[in-house]
Amino acid sequence: MNLEKRQAFFELLRANNPHPETELEYSSPFELLIAVLLSAQATDISVNKGTKKLFQIANTPQALLDLGEAGVKPYIQHIGLFNSKGKHIQETCRLLIDKHGGEVPQNREELEALPGVGRKTANVILNTAFGHLTMAVDTHIFRVSNRTGLAPGKDVVKVEEQLLKRVPKEFLQDAHHWLILHGRYTCKARNPDCELCIVEPLCGFKQKTGKGKVRGNL
Repeated sequence: MNLEKRQAFFELLRANNPHPETELEYSSPFELLIAVLLSAQATDISVNKGTKKLFQIANTPQALLDLGEAGVKPYIQHIGLFNSKGKHIQETCRLLIDKHGGEVPQNREELEALPGVGRKTANVILNTAFGHLTMAVDTHIFRVSNRTGLAPGKDVVKVEEQLLKRVPKEFLQDAHHWLILHGRYTCKARNPDCELCIVEPLCGFKQKTGKGKVRGNL
């Protein structure tokens, strides 16, 4: 996809959704961090269901630490991998208090040193909470980037590097959200809604059909 098409691609996404936001519910960088930790292999809906009640009684590192794993469990036990996530939350809260004054760090190295925080999670926090021009490549962004020809790559790091180079700078702040939402609701894995896709004329996907049905999970 050349520069002219990439410019038009994001202009269309922006026109359709001028102010994209994460679907995770949060009111502080710390709440976002906990929500993203819980969202691995889980839906945003299931995470919001738990955090809506959890954050009403504990929404700071010290409050969650005081609650303990047993106290957090009832709020997250419907979320996949809740046992390991519960441990990560406690360990993360302890490190935030001991090393960062109870605040969420604003650089990748310190974020990735927190239990359960990988590159994707760090990028989400940096972009969404602190406004950094990062790209958190999840399965949706990986699929959209490869399928459309926007930023092809064999692994998530390569796709991230390509997106940072190929997305016009004016769109970088919001591109991560646009691409996730597009992959989640339109450019779906097995049944992409090609006939309803606003960027379909710019898309290089060769298996498009009238009903948008494809084989495989790309």
